[in-house]
Amino acid sequence: MIPSLPRPLWLRAATIFFVLGFLVLLFMPLVTVAVFAFNDAPYPAPPWQGFTLDWFTGNEAHGRTGLFSDEELLGSILISMLVATWVTVLSVTIGTTNAFLMERMSFRGQGVLALLMLVPLVIPGVILGISILAFASRVADLLGNLMGWEAEFLRPGLPLVVLGQVSYIIAISTLTISARLKRFDRTLEEAACNLGASRLAVLGTIVLPYLRPALIGSAAIAFLMSFENFNTTLMLVGADSPLTVMMYGRMRDGATPVLNAVSVFLMVASAAIALALMRGDRRDAQRS
Repeated sequence: MIPSLPRPLWLRAATIFFVLGFLVLLFMPLVTVAVFAFNDAPYPAPPWQGFTLDWFTGNEAHGRTGLFSDEELLGSILISMLVATWVTVLSVTIGTTNAFLMERMSFRGQGVLALLMLVPLVIPGVILGISILAFASRVADLLGNLMGWEAEFLRPGLPLVVLGQVSYIIAISTLTISARLKRFDRTLEEAACNLGASRLAVLGTIVLPYLRPALIGSAAIAFLMSFENFNTTLMLVGADSPLTVMMYGRMRDGATPVLNAVSVFLMVASAAIALALMRGDRRDAQRS
């Protein structure tokens, strides 16, 4: 139907109903979690008992440990940030290399290699984690038996968590950067080389600045995907638990509004990152 033509009443009503239903389905769980993070009750659910900040700041008189005084939870947040930082650096670096490999080179089996890069995206996180754990454990046992090496980084722990997350986040970074690189006008490189610029100078002054929006976007996606990952992380984690695994353990023991407070904190942090990226995109658009 042409948008300029008048639409019947039932179609307009159905459109409004669909949009409202979609918004309710999308935001109602988030709003509920946020509201009951301030509920003055020892449980994260109705009924409403009054407003309080105890689940953020703590209250020793009532025996409440808030988010900002819960060393275990704060430690798990730092662990998740550490893991996400490593995953982001590795994913963007390897993803950029893969993008140049796929877009700038031609070799036999290139299509098969590109398809294999996408395989981890369609494998369930639990299966991926179990597979990586089994393979890494076998390699560690083999190194120990043949050479006497104690390959602790191949045992359950943070290095293996980083490896497991990178194995599929790389594919997303590769696709994001490849899409940007594919639209690059290579005549700019040729002109710079004809004027005497080296390949390294062209890469640093022309190509990478052009790829900056894709690099920043893929870094943000990689960081957020790593921070919220649970399935793969649960299979590979050791003694140091990231936030998602810590929250899962707390939920099994009995949920409290502290977990709602953590959710509010993460929603605010994610919104701040999104706003910062949008502001950066606007600046890049104005410059260009």
